[in-house]
Amino acid sequence: MNIIFTRPLNESEDLLKNFFSSGHNIIHLPTLEIKSKDMRPIDTKDFGSLIFTSANAVRFLKLKNNDKRIKCYCVGSITERSLRQKGFNNTASATGTVNVLKNLILNLEKETKTKNKLAYICGDITSYDLDKELILEGINVEKIVNYSSSKIKDLSNENLSLIKKYPPDIALIYSLRSAESFCEITKKYSLTELMTQCKVMCISKKIKEFLNNKGWNKLEVFLPGEELKNIERLNNGKV
Repeated sequence: MNIIFTRPLNESEDLLKNFFSSGHNIIHLPTLEIKSKDMRPIDTKDFGSLIFTSANAVRFLKLKNNDKRIKCYCVGSITERSLRQKGFNNTASATGTVNVLKNLILNLEKETKTKNKLAYICGDITSYDLDKELILEGINVEKIVNYSSSKIKDLSNENLSLIKKYPPDIALIYSLRSAESFCEITKKYSLTELMTQCKVMCISKKIKEFLNNKGWNKLEVFLPGEELKNIERLNNGKV
């Protein structure tokens, strides 16, 4: 199958290898440019735990004392793997949505009965105010922004030619902001008729609702880590 992949390559090497080894054609169509905000190094003595909802937050993390024993909460296997590759072994991961992560944090923090402050490390734009939700539940949280994202508005000539030569069967979208960029690129390069024929796999219901309101109707929500499983199902005609 011809697959449009919108996630940054540095977050997805293993997944892309699995796609290629399964015989799929990949067109990498980056939709967001990620940049470090040059954060002030965190002193882990000031926090009981760290929270991550993106591998990018892990990528740009800076610690003052390099103490990697601190508890780390995260969403999904990609973010957890990024933490472990950096030497953090005390991790707790929630599969699925940020709301699932919120409940995991609430359960574990109330179970341990600690009053320590938590640091929420994230980008400048988030689709869910996790820090505010936790504060409402009585958890002491400080939000620390360590990266920014901006929408990519242009399509390379190479990718434009590839999309026209190999019309996509599937497109994978990993964030609401990425979905916005995807729609804007599609409209700018007059690809709407071609692109709306493919199945768009969305990592959340919010992304699916956004794209549906924009006129896309071949939409499906998937869980992180189950991309290849769902693609093989579609490839075998088991929609």
